[in-house]
Amino acid sequence: MCGIVGIFAHAPVNQDIFDALTVLQHRGQDAAGMLTCQDGQLYLRKGNGLVRDVIRYRDMQCLQGQLGIGHVRYPTAGSSSEAEAQPFYVNSPYGIALAHNGNLTNADLLSADLFRTDLRHINTHSDSEVLLNVLAHELQTLGKIQLEPKDIFSAITQLHQRVKGAYAAVALIVNHGLIAFRDPHGIRPLVYGERTTALGKEYMIASESVALDTLAFTQLTDVAPGEAIYIDMQGRLHKQQCVPVVSLNPCSFEFVYLARPDSMVDGISVYHARMEMGQRLAEKIKREWPDNDIDVIIPIPDTSRTMALPVANALNLPFREAFIKNRYIGRTFIMPGQSLRSKSVRKKLNPIDMEFKGKNVLLVDDSIVRGTTSKQIVAMARKAGARKVYFASAAPAVRFPNVYGIDMPSRDELVAFNRTVDEVCAFIGADKLIYNDISDLIAALKICNPAIEKFDTSVFDGHYITSDVTPAYLEALEQKRSDRAKQANGVERTSVIDLSNSI
Repeated sequence: MCGIVGIFAHAPVNQDIFDALTVLQHRGQDAAGMLTCQDGQLYLRKGNGLVRDVIRYRDMQCLQGQLGIGHVRYPTAGSSSEAEAQPFYVNSPYGIALAHNGNLTNADLLSADLFRTDLRHINTHSDSEVLLNVLAHELQTLGKIQLEPKDIFSAITQLHQRVKGAYAAVALIVNHGLIAFRDPHGIRPLVYGERTTALGKEYMIASESVALDTLAFTQLTDVAPGEAIYIDMQGRLHKQQCVPVVSLNPCSFEFVYLARPDSMVDGISVYHARMEMGQRLAEKIKREWPDNDIDVIIPIPDTSRTMALPVANALNLPFREAFIKNRYIGRTFIMPGQSLRSKSVRKKLNPIDMEFKGKNVLLVDDSIVRGTTSKQIVAMARKAGARKVYFASAAPAVRFPNVYGIDMPSRDELVAFNRTVDEVCAFIGADKLIYNDISDLIAALKICNPAIEKFDTSVFDGHYITSDVTPAYLEALEQKRSDRAKQANGVERTSVIDLSNSI
């Protein structure tokens, strides 16, 4: 996943976009970028690293304008080179820039079609550049100098007919305004809101509501599946449903791990959803392990704190913060490369020995993906003196790759793939392992918003909402995106054209 933001204001937007990207930093720590527009001139700064490291004070002075978009990247496909940092830009037609969160499942076919039929060159291996060029082509076919809202929506309607997969995007069209759209299944999140100033209404679009909250925007609603939002240069908001038949299927892993707990996603409080996951996990423990000998409940910070507390309360056991997190180490799950993830765990967490010594501890985590992090944490607990180490996952077993924008690409890199619960338990070195059931996960989410009938649970059950995910597609994806493939590729690609500075 990535984090995206777009702002229309009556004053310079550079500081607001910077602050919003910082709030969304948990969604991507690999690269960051910002593009603004003033009087038909675009200003762009992007590169590898955290927001504060990529966009410096001298850059902020150059990023002029009252209209802009931003992006924080978490790589899934392609490389981690600066050439693939976002936003992307094309000069024809009009001048268009785009930032995207998700993954296009037909990106390769689209890229070939863009070259052969639309006569457009894709300069990177990023599906976001593909999405931008599809949008640009559909706008260009209109053949109009001045665009009306109906033209914007017509182009996005055509885009939906060509593009498959998960995508939430914001785009800026020079001298026309800001647009945003979401795939027909609503897999990746996108919200928008407004705030009133002395000069008039201002609008913001972002991946999570927490970005709006921080900048005093009032959330209006989520961008609906297949819906498009257009804010013109006069500050008028237009919206239209661009796909007639849609179904809201938000990604369940957003609520398990990706989103911040203080966000609202599709009408669901992430915090309350995680509390419900913990409550159901506790009920399973009481049901299947009534004679347990657990002495203490210990969360793996940070995400699982919200889940572990209901477990402790329901089991009438003490809750202890026995792992202390180094705040200056990033989220290990979203670090590119297995070796880097492994090295970071011990630097990230440090145990308080007195909370482990001589005790039977239940470690609660949000999920288990590759298993290497869990294995190291169990070993740390034993070294700190724990007599027995039990492990509980608030999410079901992750057994299948994700194709919608999360770095779970290869089945044989998922510890639960083709393994029983006991085999996973042995791999991570625990004395007992308990997973939440998928039915309980769905129930926890539905209790927060009963109107949502289905969620994307593909990483747990292997059911992919889009119809184009075949065994052959998964095999090709694994060859391209596994850790082994990334290591084999070796040298990062670079762009022929340097767009890292103002344009």
